[in-house]
Amino acid sequence: MKVEFEVPALTKFPEIPVIINNAMAHCQPFVAKPEYQTQLGYPGELVEDWHDKAIEKMRELLGKFRSLRVFMDTCIKCGACTDKCHYYLGTADPKNMPVARQDLLRAVYRRYFTFAGKYFPKLVGAVDLTEEVIADWYRYFYQCSECRRCSGYCPIGIDTAEITMAAREILDHIGIGQKYSNEIIGKVHKIGNNLGLPKAALLDTLAGLEEDIQDQIGVAVKLPIDQKGAQVLLVTPSADFFTEPHIDGLIGYAKVFHRAGIDWTLSSYASEAANFGVFTGSYEHMKKVAMRIRTAALALGVQRIVVGECGHAWRVAYSFWNSLIGPFDFLDPNYPVPQHICELTYDLIQQGALKFDPEVHHDKVITFHDSCNVSRGSRMGDTPGGQFTIPREIIKACSNNFVDMAADTIRENTFCCGGGGGLLTDDLLELRVKGAMPRAQALQQVIEDYGVTHMAAICAICKSQFAKVLPMYGMGMDMVISVHQLVGDALIMESEH
Repeated sequence: MKVEFEVPALTKFPEIPVIINNAMAHCQPFVAKPEYQTQLGYPGELVEDWHDKAIEKMRELLGKFRSLRVFMDTCIKCGACTDKCHYYLGTADPKNMPVARQDLLRAVYRRYFTFAGKYFPKLVGAVDLTEEVIADWYRYFYQCSECRRCSGYCPIGIDTAEITMAAREILDHIGIGQKYSNEIIGKVHKIGNNLGLPKAALLDTLAGLEEDIQDQIGVAVKLPIDQKGAQVLLVTPSADFFTEPHIDGLIGYAKVFHRAGIDWTLSSYASEAANFGVFTGSYEHMKKVAMRIRTAALALGVQRIVVGECGHAWRVAYSFWNSLIGPFDFLDPNYPVPQHICELTYDLIQQGALKFDPEVHHDKVITFHDSCNVSRGSRMGDTPGGQFTIPREIIKACSNNFVDMAADTIRENTFCCGGGGGLLTDDLLELRVKGAMPRAQALQQVIEDYGVTHMAAICAICKSQFAKVLPMYGMGMDMVISVHQLVGDALIMESEH
């Protein structure tokens, strides 16, 4: 694939780049068309009184979220975060340093919401809100994947993701929204999934997969949809219905349910686990998207809700469902709400309900990519760090060759794939490729040192992103694999239940 930018070279050891001012000033996503804006209740284009509306929206958010005001007031410019962002490391643009990106909003906050900024703006770095500032907001707050890696290194605990969410919400409310995210949210509200797949298409896809599984292993594994009275409602990213390696993960889920004798179903009404409301910063749309899942669970009369392999879907479910769409007193209290598919599979492994033939994967040396939203925005299981140990234990149970990447690039320190936060769109391909550099560098090292052939992940965005950008670093797109593809391929099905 021909690209019009220079792909960063992978070095043996990480290097802090020499600053290149405005290196990514040319990079911004397509602006949402009026119809994508108005369907979400936003102005179709930049409003005439955009200045006053932006300040008023900032005032509203500062009043609603105490943490946002704390983050605006407490940065001490210590520099701990400056080299922690994958986008800064890959682009060398100083505005992609987390502290500098935060300051795009913080400087305006100081001008309008602090005494010193109102009367002595130059002394405290306060600036007026101008069209140039708005343009910088749109460029650089869409060069943040809300991965929160920088927050893990901040001695004060400033959450850059929350600042990015606030900036994006202000932009939406004055008529400047991102095409990719807002179009997707509209599809979910209207149809029920990010891809806009109607029920007929889902039924056809699932029927085809059932035939494929039957042909491959001779077992009638079902992928039911809208089955009332099922024990489990599975909500999974719509990518799982569409393409590899995602669809192989869906087949893996189905094999696990079948082998364990668990009665389960998908929902055509809530056929999407992903929630782009978190990317735009809109709790209103986050709630509206999530409410479809609650409505489906009630309508189908299920006892459990299980979330498939999607990083931000799990973050929203784990961190926000209870306050947005709870309580879940209609579900079985013996199971966590929500429950990740990895938790379910790991529990079944611990109970001895699943058996594997690891030799199926004898040709693979596998590493694991910790997805940001799982790592720094959630947990799994009943012990701290379960979000790190559970996926790895699953991989080890169904394969014999597993190695980790460098310690400072995994677990809570994991590098983002470079395509999260609503940035998985081709109009930001340069940003995505450069942002993936730190992860590609760590992956290249274990390829050279241990002969790694595959990188497993439990996030739809990560899998899509890596399949697209790894070939630009000389790696195969097919080395990206779903954890539950590994599970499904090695699972010993034995006789049918």
